[in-house]
Amino acid sequence: MEYTKVEVKVNPVNQVVNEIVMAQMGEMGFDSFEETADGFNAYIPANLFDQVDFSLLVSPIDGIDLSFKSENIPDQNWNQVWEENYFQPITIGDQCIIRSTFHEVEHQCKYEIIINPRMAFGTGHHETTSLMVQQILEQDFEGLNVLDMGCGTGILGMLCSMKGAKQITGVDIDEWAYNNALESIELNDITNMKIMLGGAEVVKEELYDVVLANINLNILLDNIESYAKVLKDKGTIIFSGFYDSDLQQFNEVTSQYNLQMISQKTDNNWTSVAYIKSEIK
Repeated sequence: MEYTKVEVKVNPVNQVVNEIVMAQMGEMGFDSFEETADGFNAYIPANLFDQVDFSLLVSPIDGIDLSFKSENIPDQNWNQVWEENYFQPITIGDQCIIRSTFHEVEHQCKYEIIINPRMAFGTGHHETTSLMVQQILEQDFEGLNVLDMGCGTGILGMLCSMKGAKQITGVDIDEWAYNNALESIELNDITNMKIMLGGAEVVKEELYDVVLANINLNILLDNIESYAKVLKDKGTIIFSGFYDSDLQQFNEVTSQYNLQMISQKTDNNWTSVAYIKSEIK
């Protein structure tokens, strides 16, 4: 699959503008981002690029200009550039290290996840993935069935497996992420995680002890009912992919499905929230 790279220049440079415009572009189909000295680069499957309307992308702060420059990136070139220049090992919570096969191991952690990212979201570097990892590290997964929606590279589900989960189902609508996740579980010798290609519609009536969903606000809001439907009573659901300022709106929706917030983590205005499903009486 070929990708289109869009170089976004933010003048003057502003971190808040970066994050908000990234969120806007995420809703348009862009699935990977990397910050630069004067803005950021965004990547989208080439077949979706013609649908992008740059006039809809606006700075939330007056006096800041945005400019866009696009180029086509063949997948084999992207892989080499990413691995050599952008993907560095990351340690989360002093317990989990995420690295690629070409990285040297400088220190040991309780959990080690090896990935070779192929334009799939989920390297641990973005705040939302890191926040989800922190949530998982703090919870007990022994013997549980887990659903990982928007699984990307498979990091979250694999960590659940390493923490003793019985069975994990990873789901992603992007074929690139689907294939990447299949590679990841083989690379990490994960034998109890299956990967499905599609969205919420591919999840059947099976019930899960834990649901993970690190996507974006609009997709989450559209699918909360589907996620809650397959979550067992007293089960846990962990969300991320939106800003702390969106939490009130998010809670108004989750409350409709008997989901009660039990924890929240925030990093650089991004947030991750865990809920427990109360029994319907």
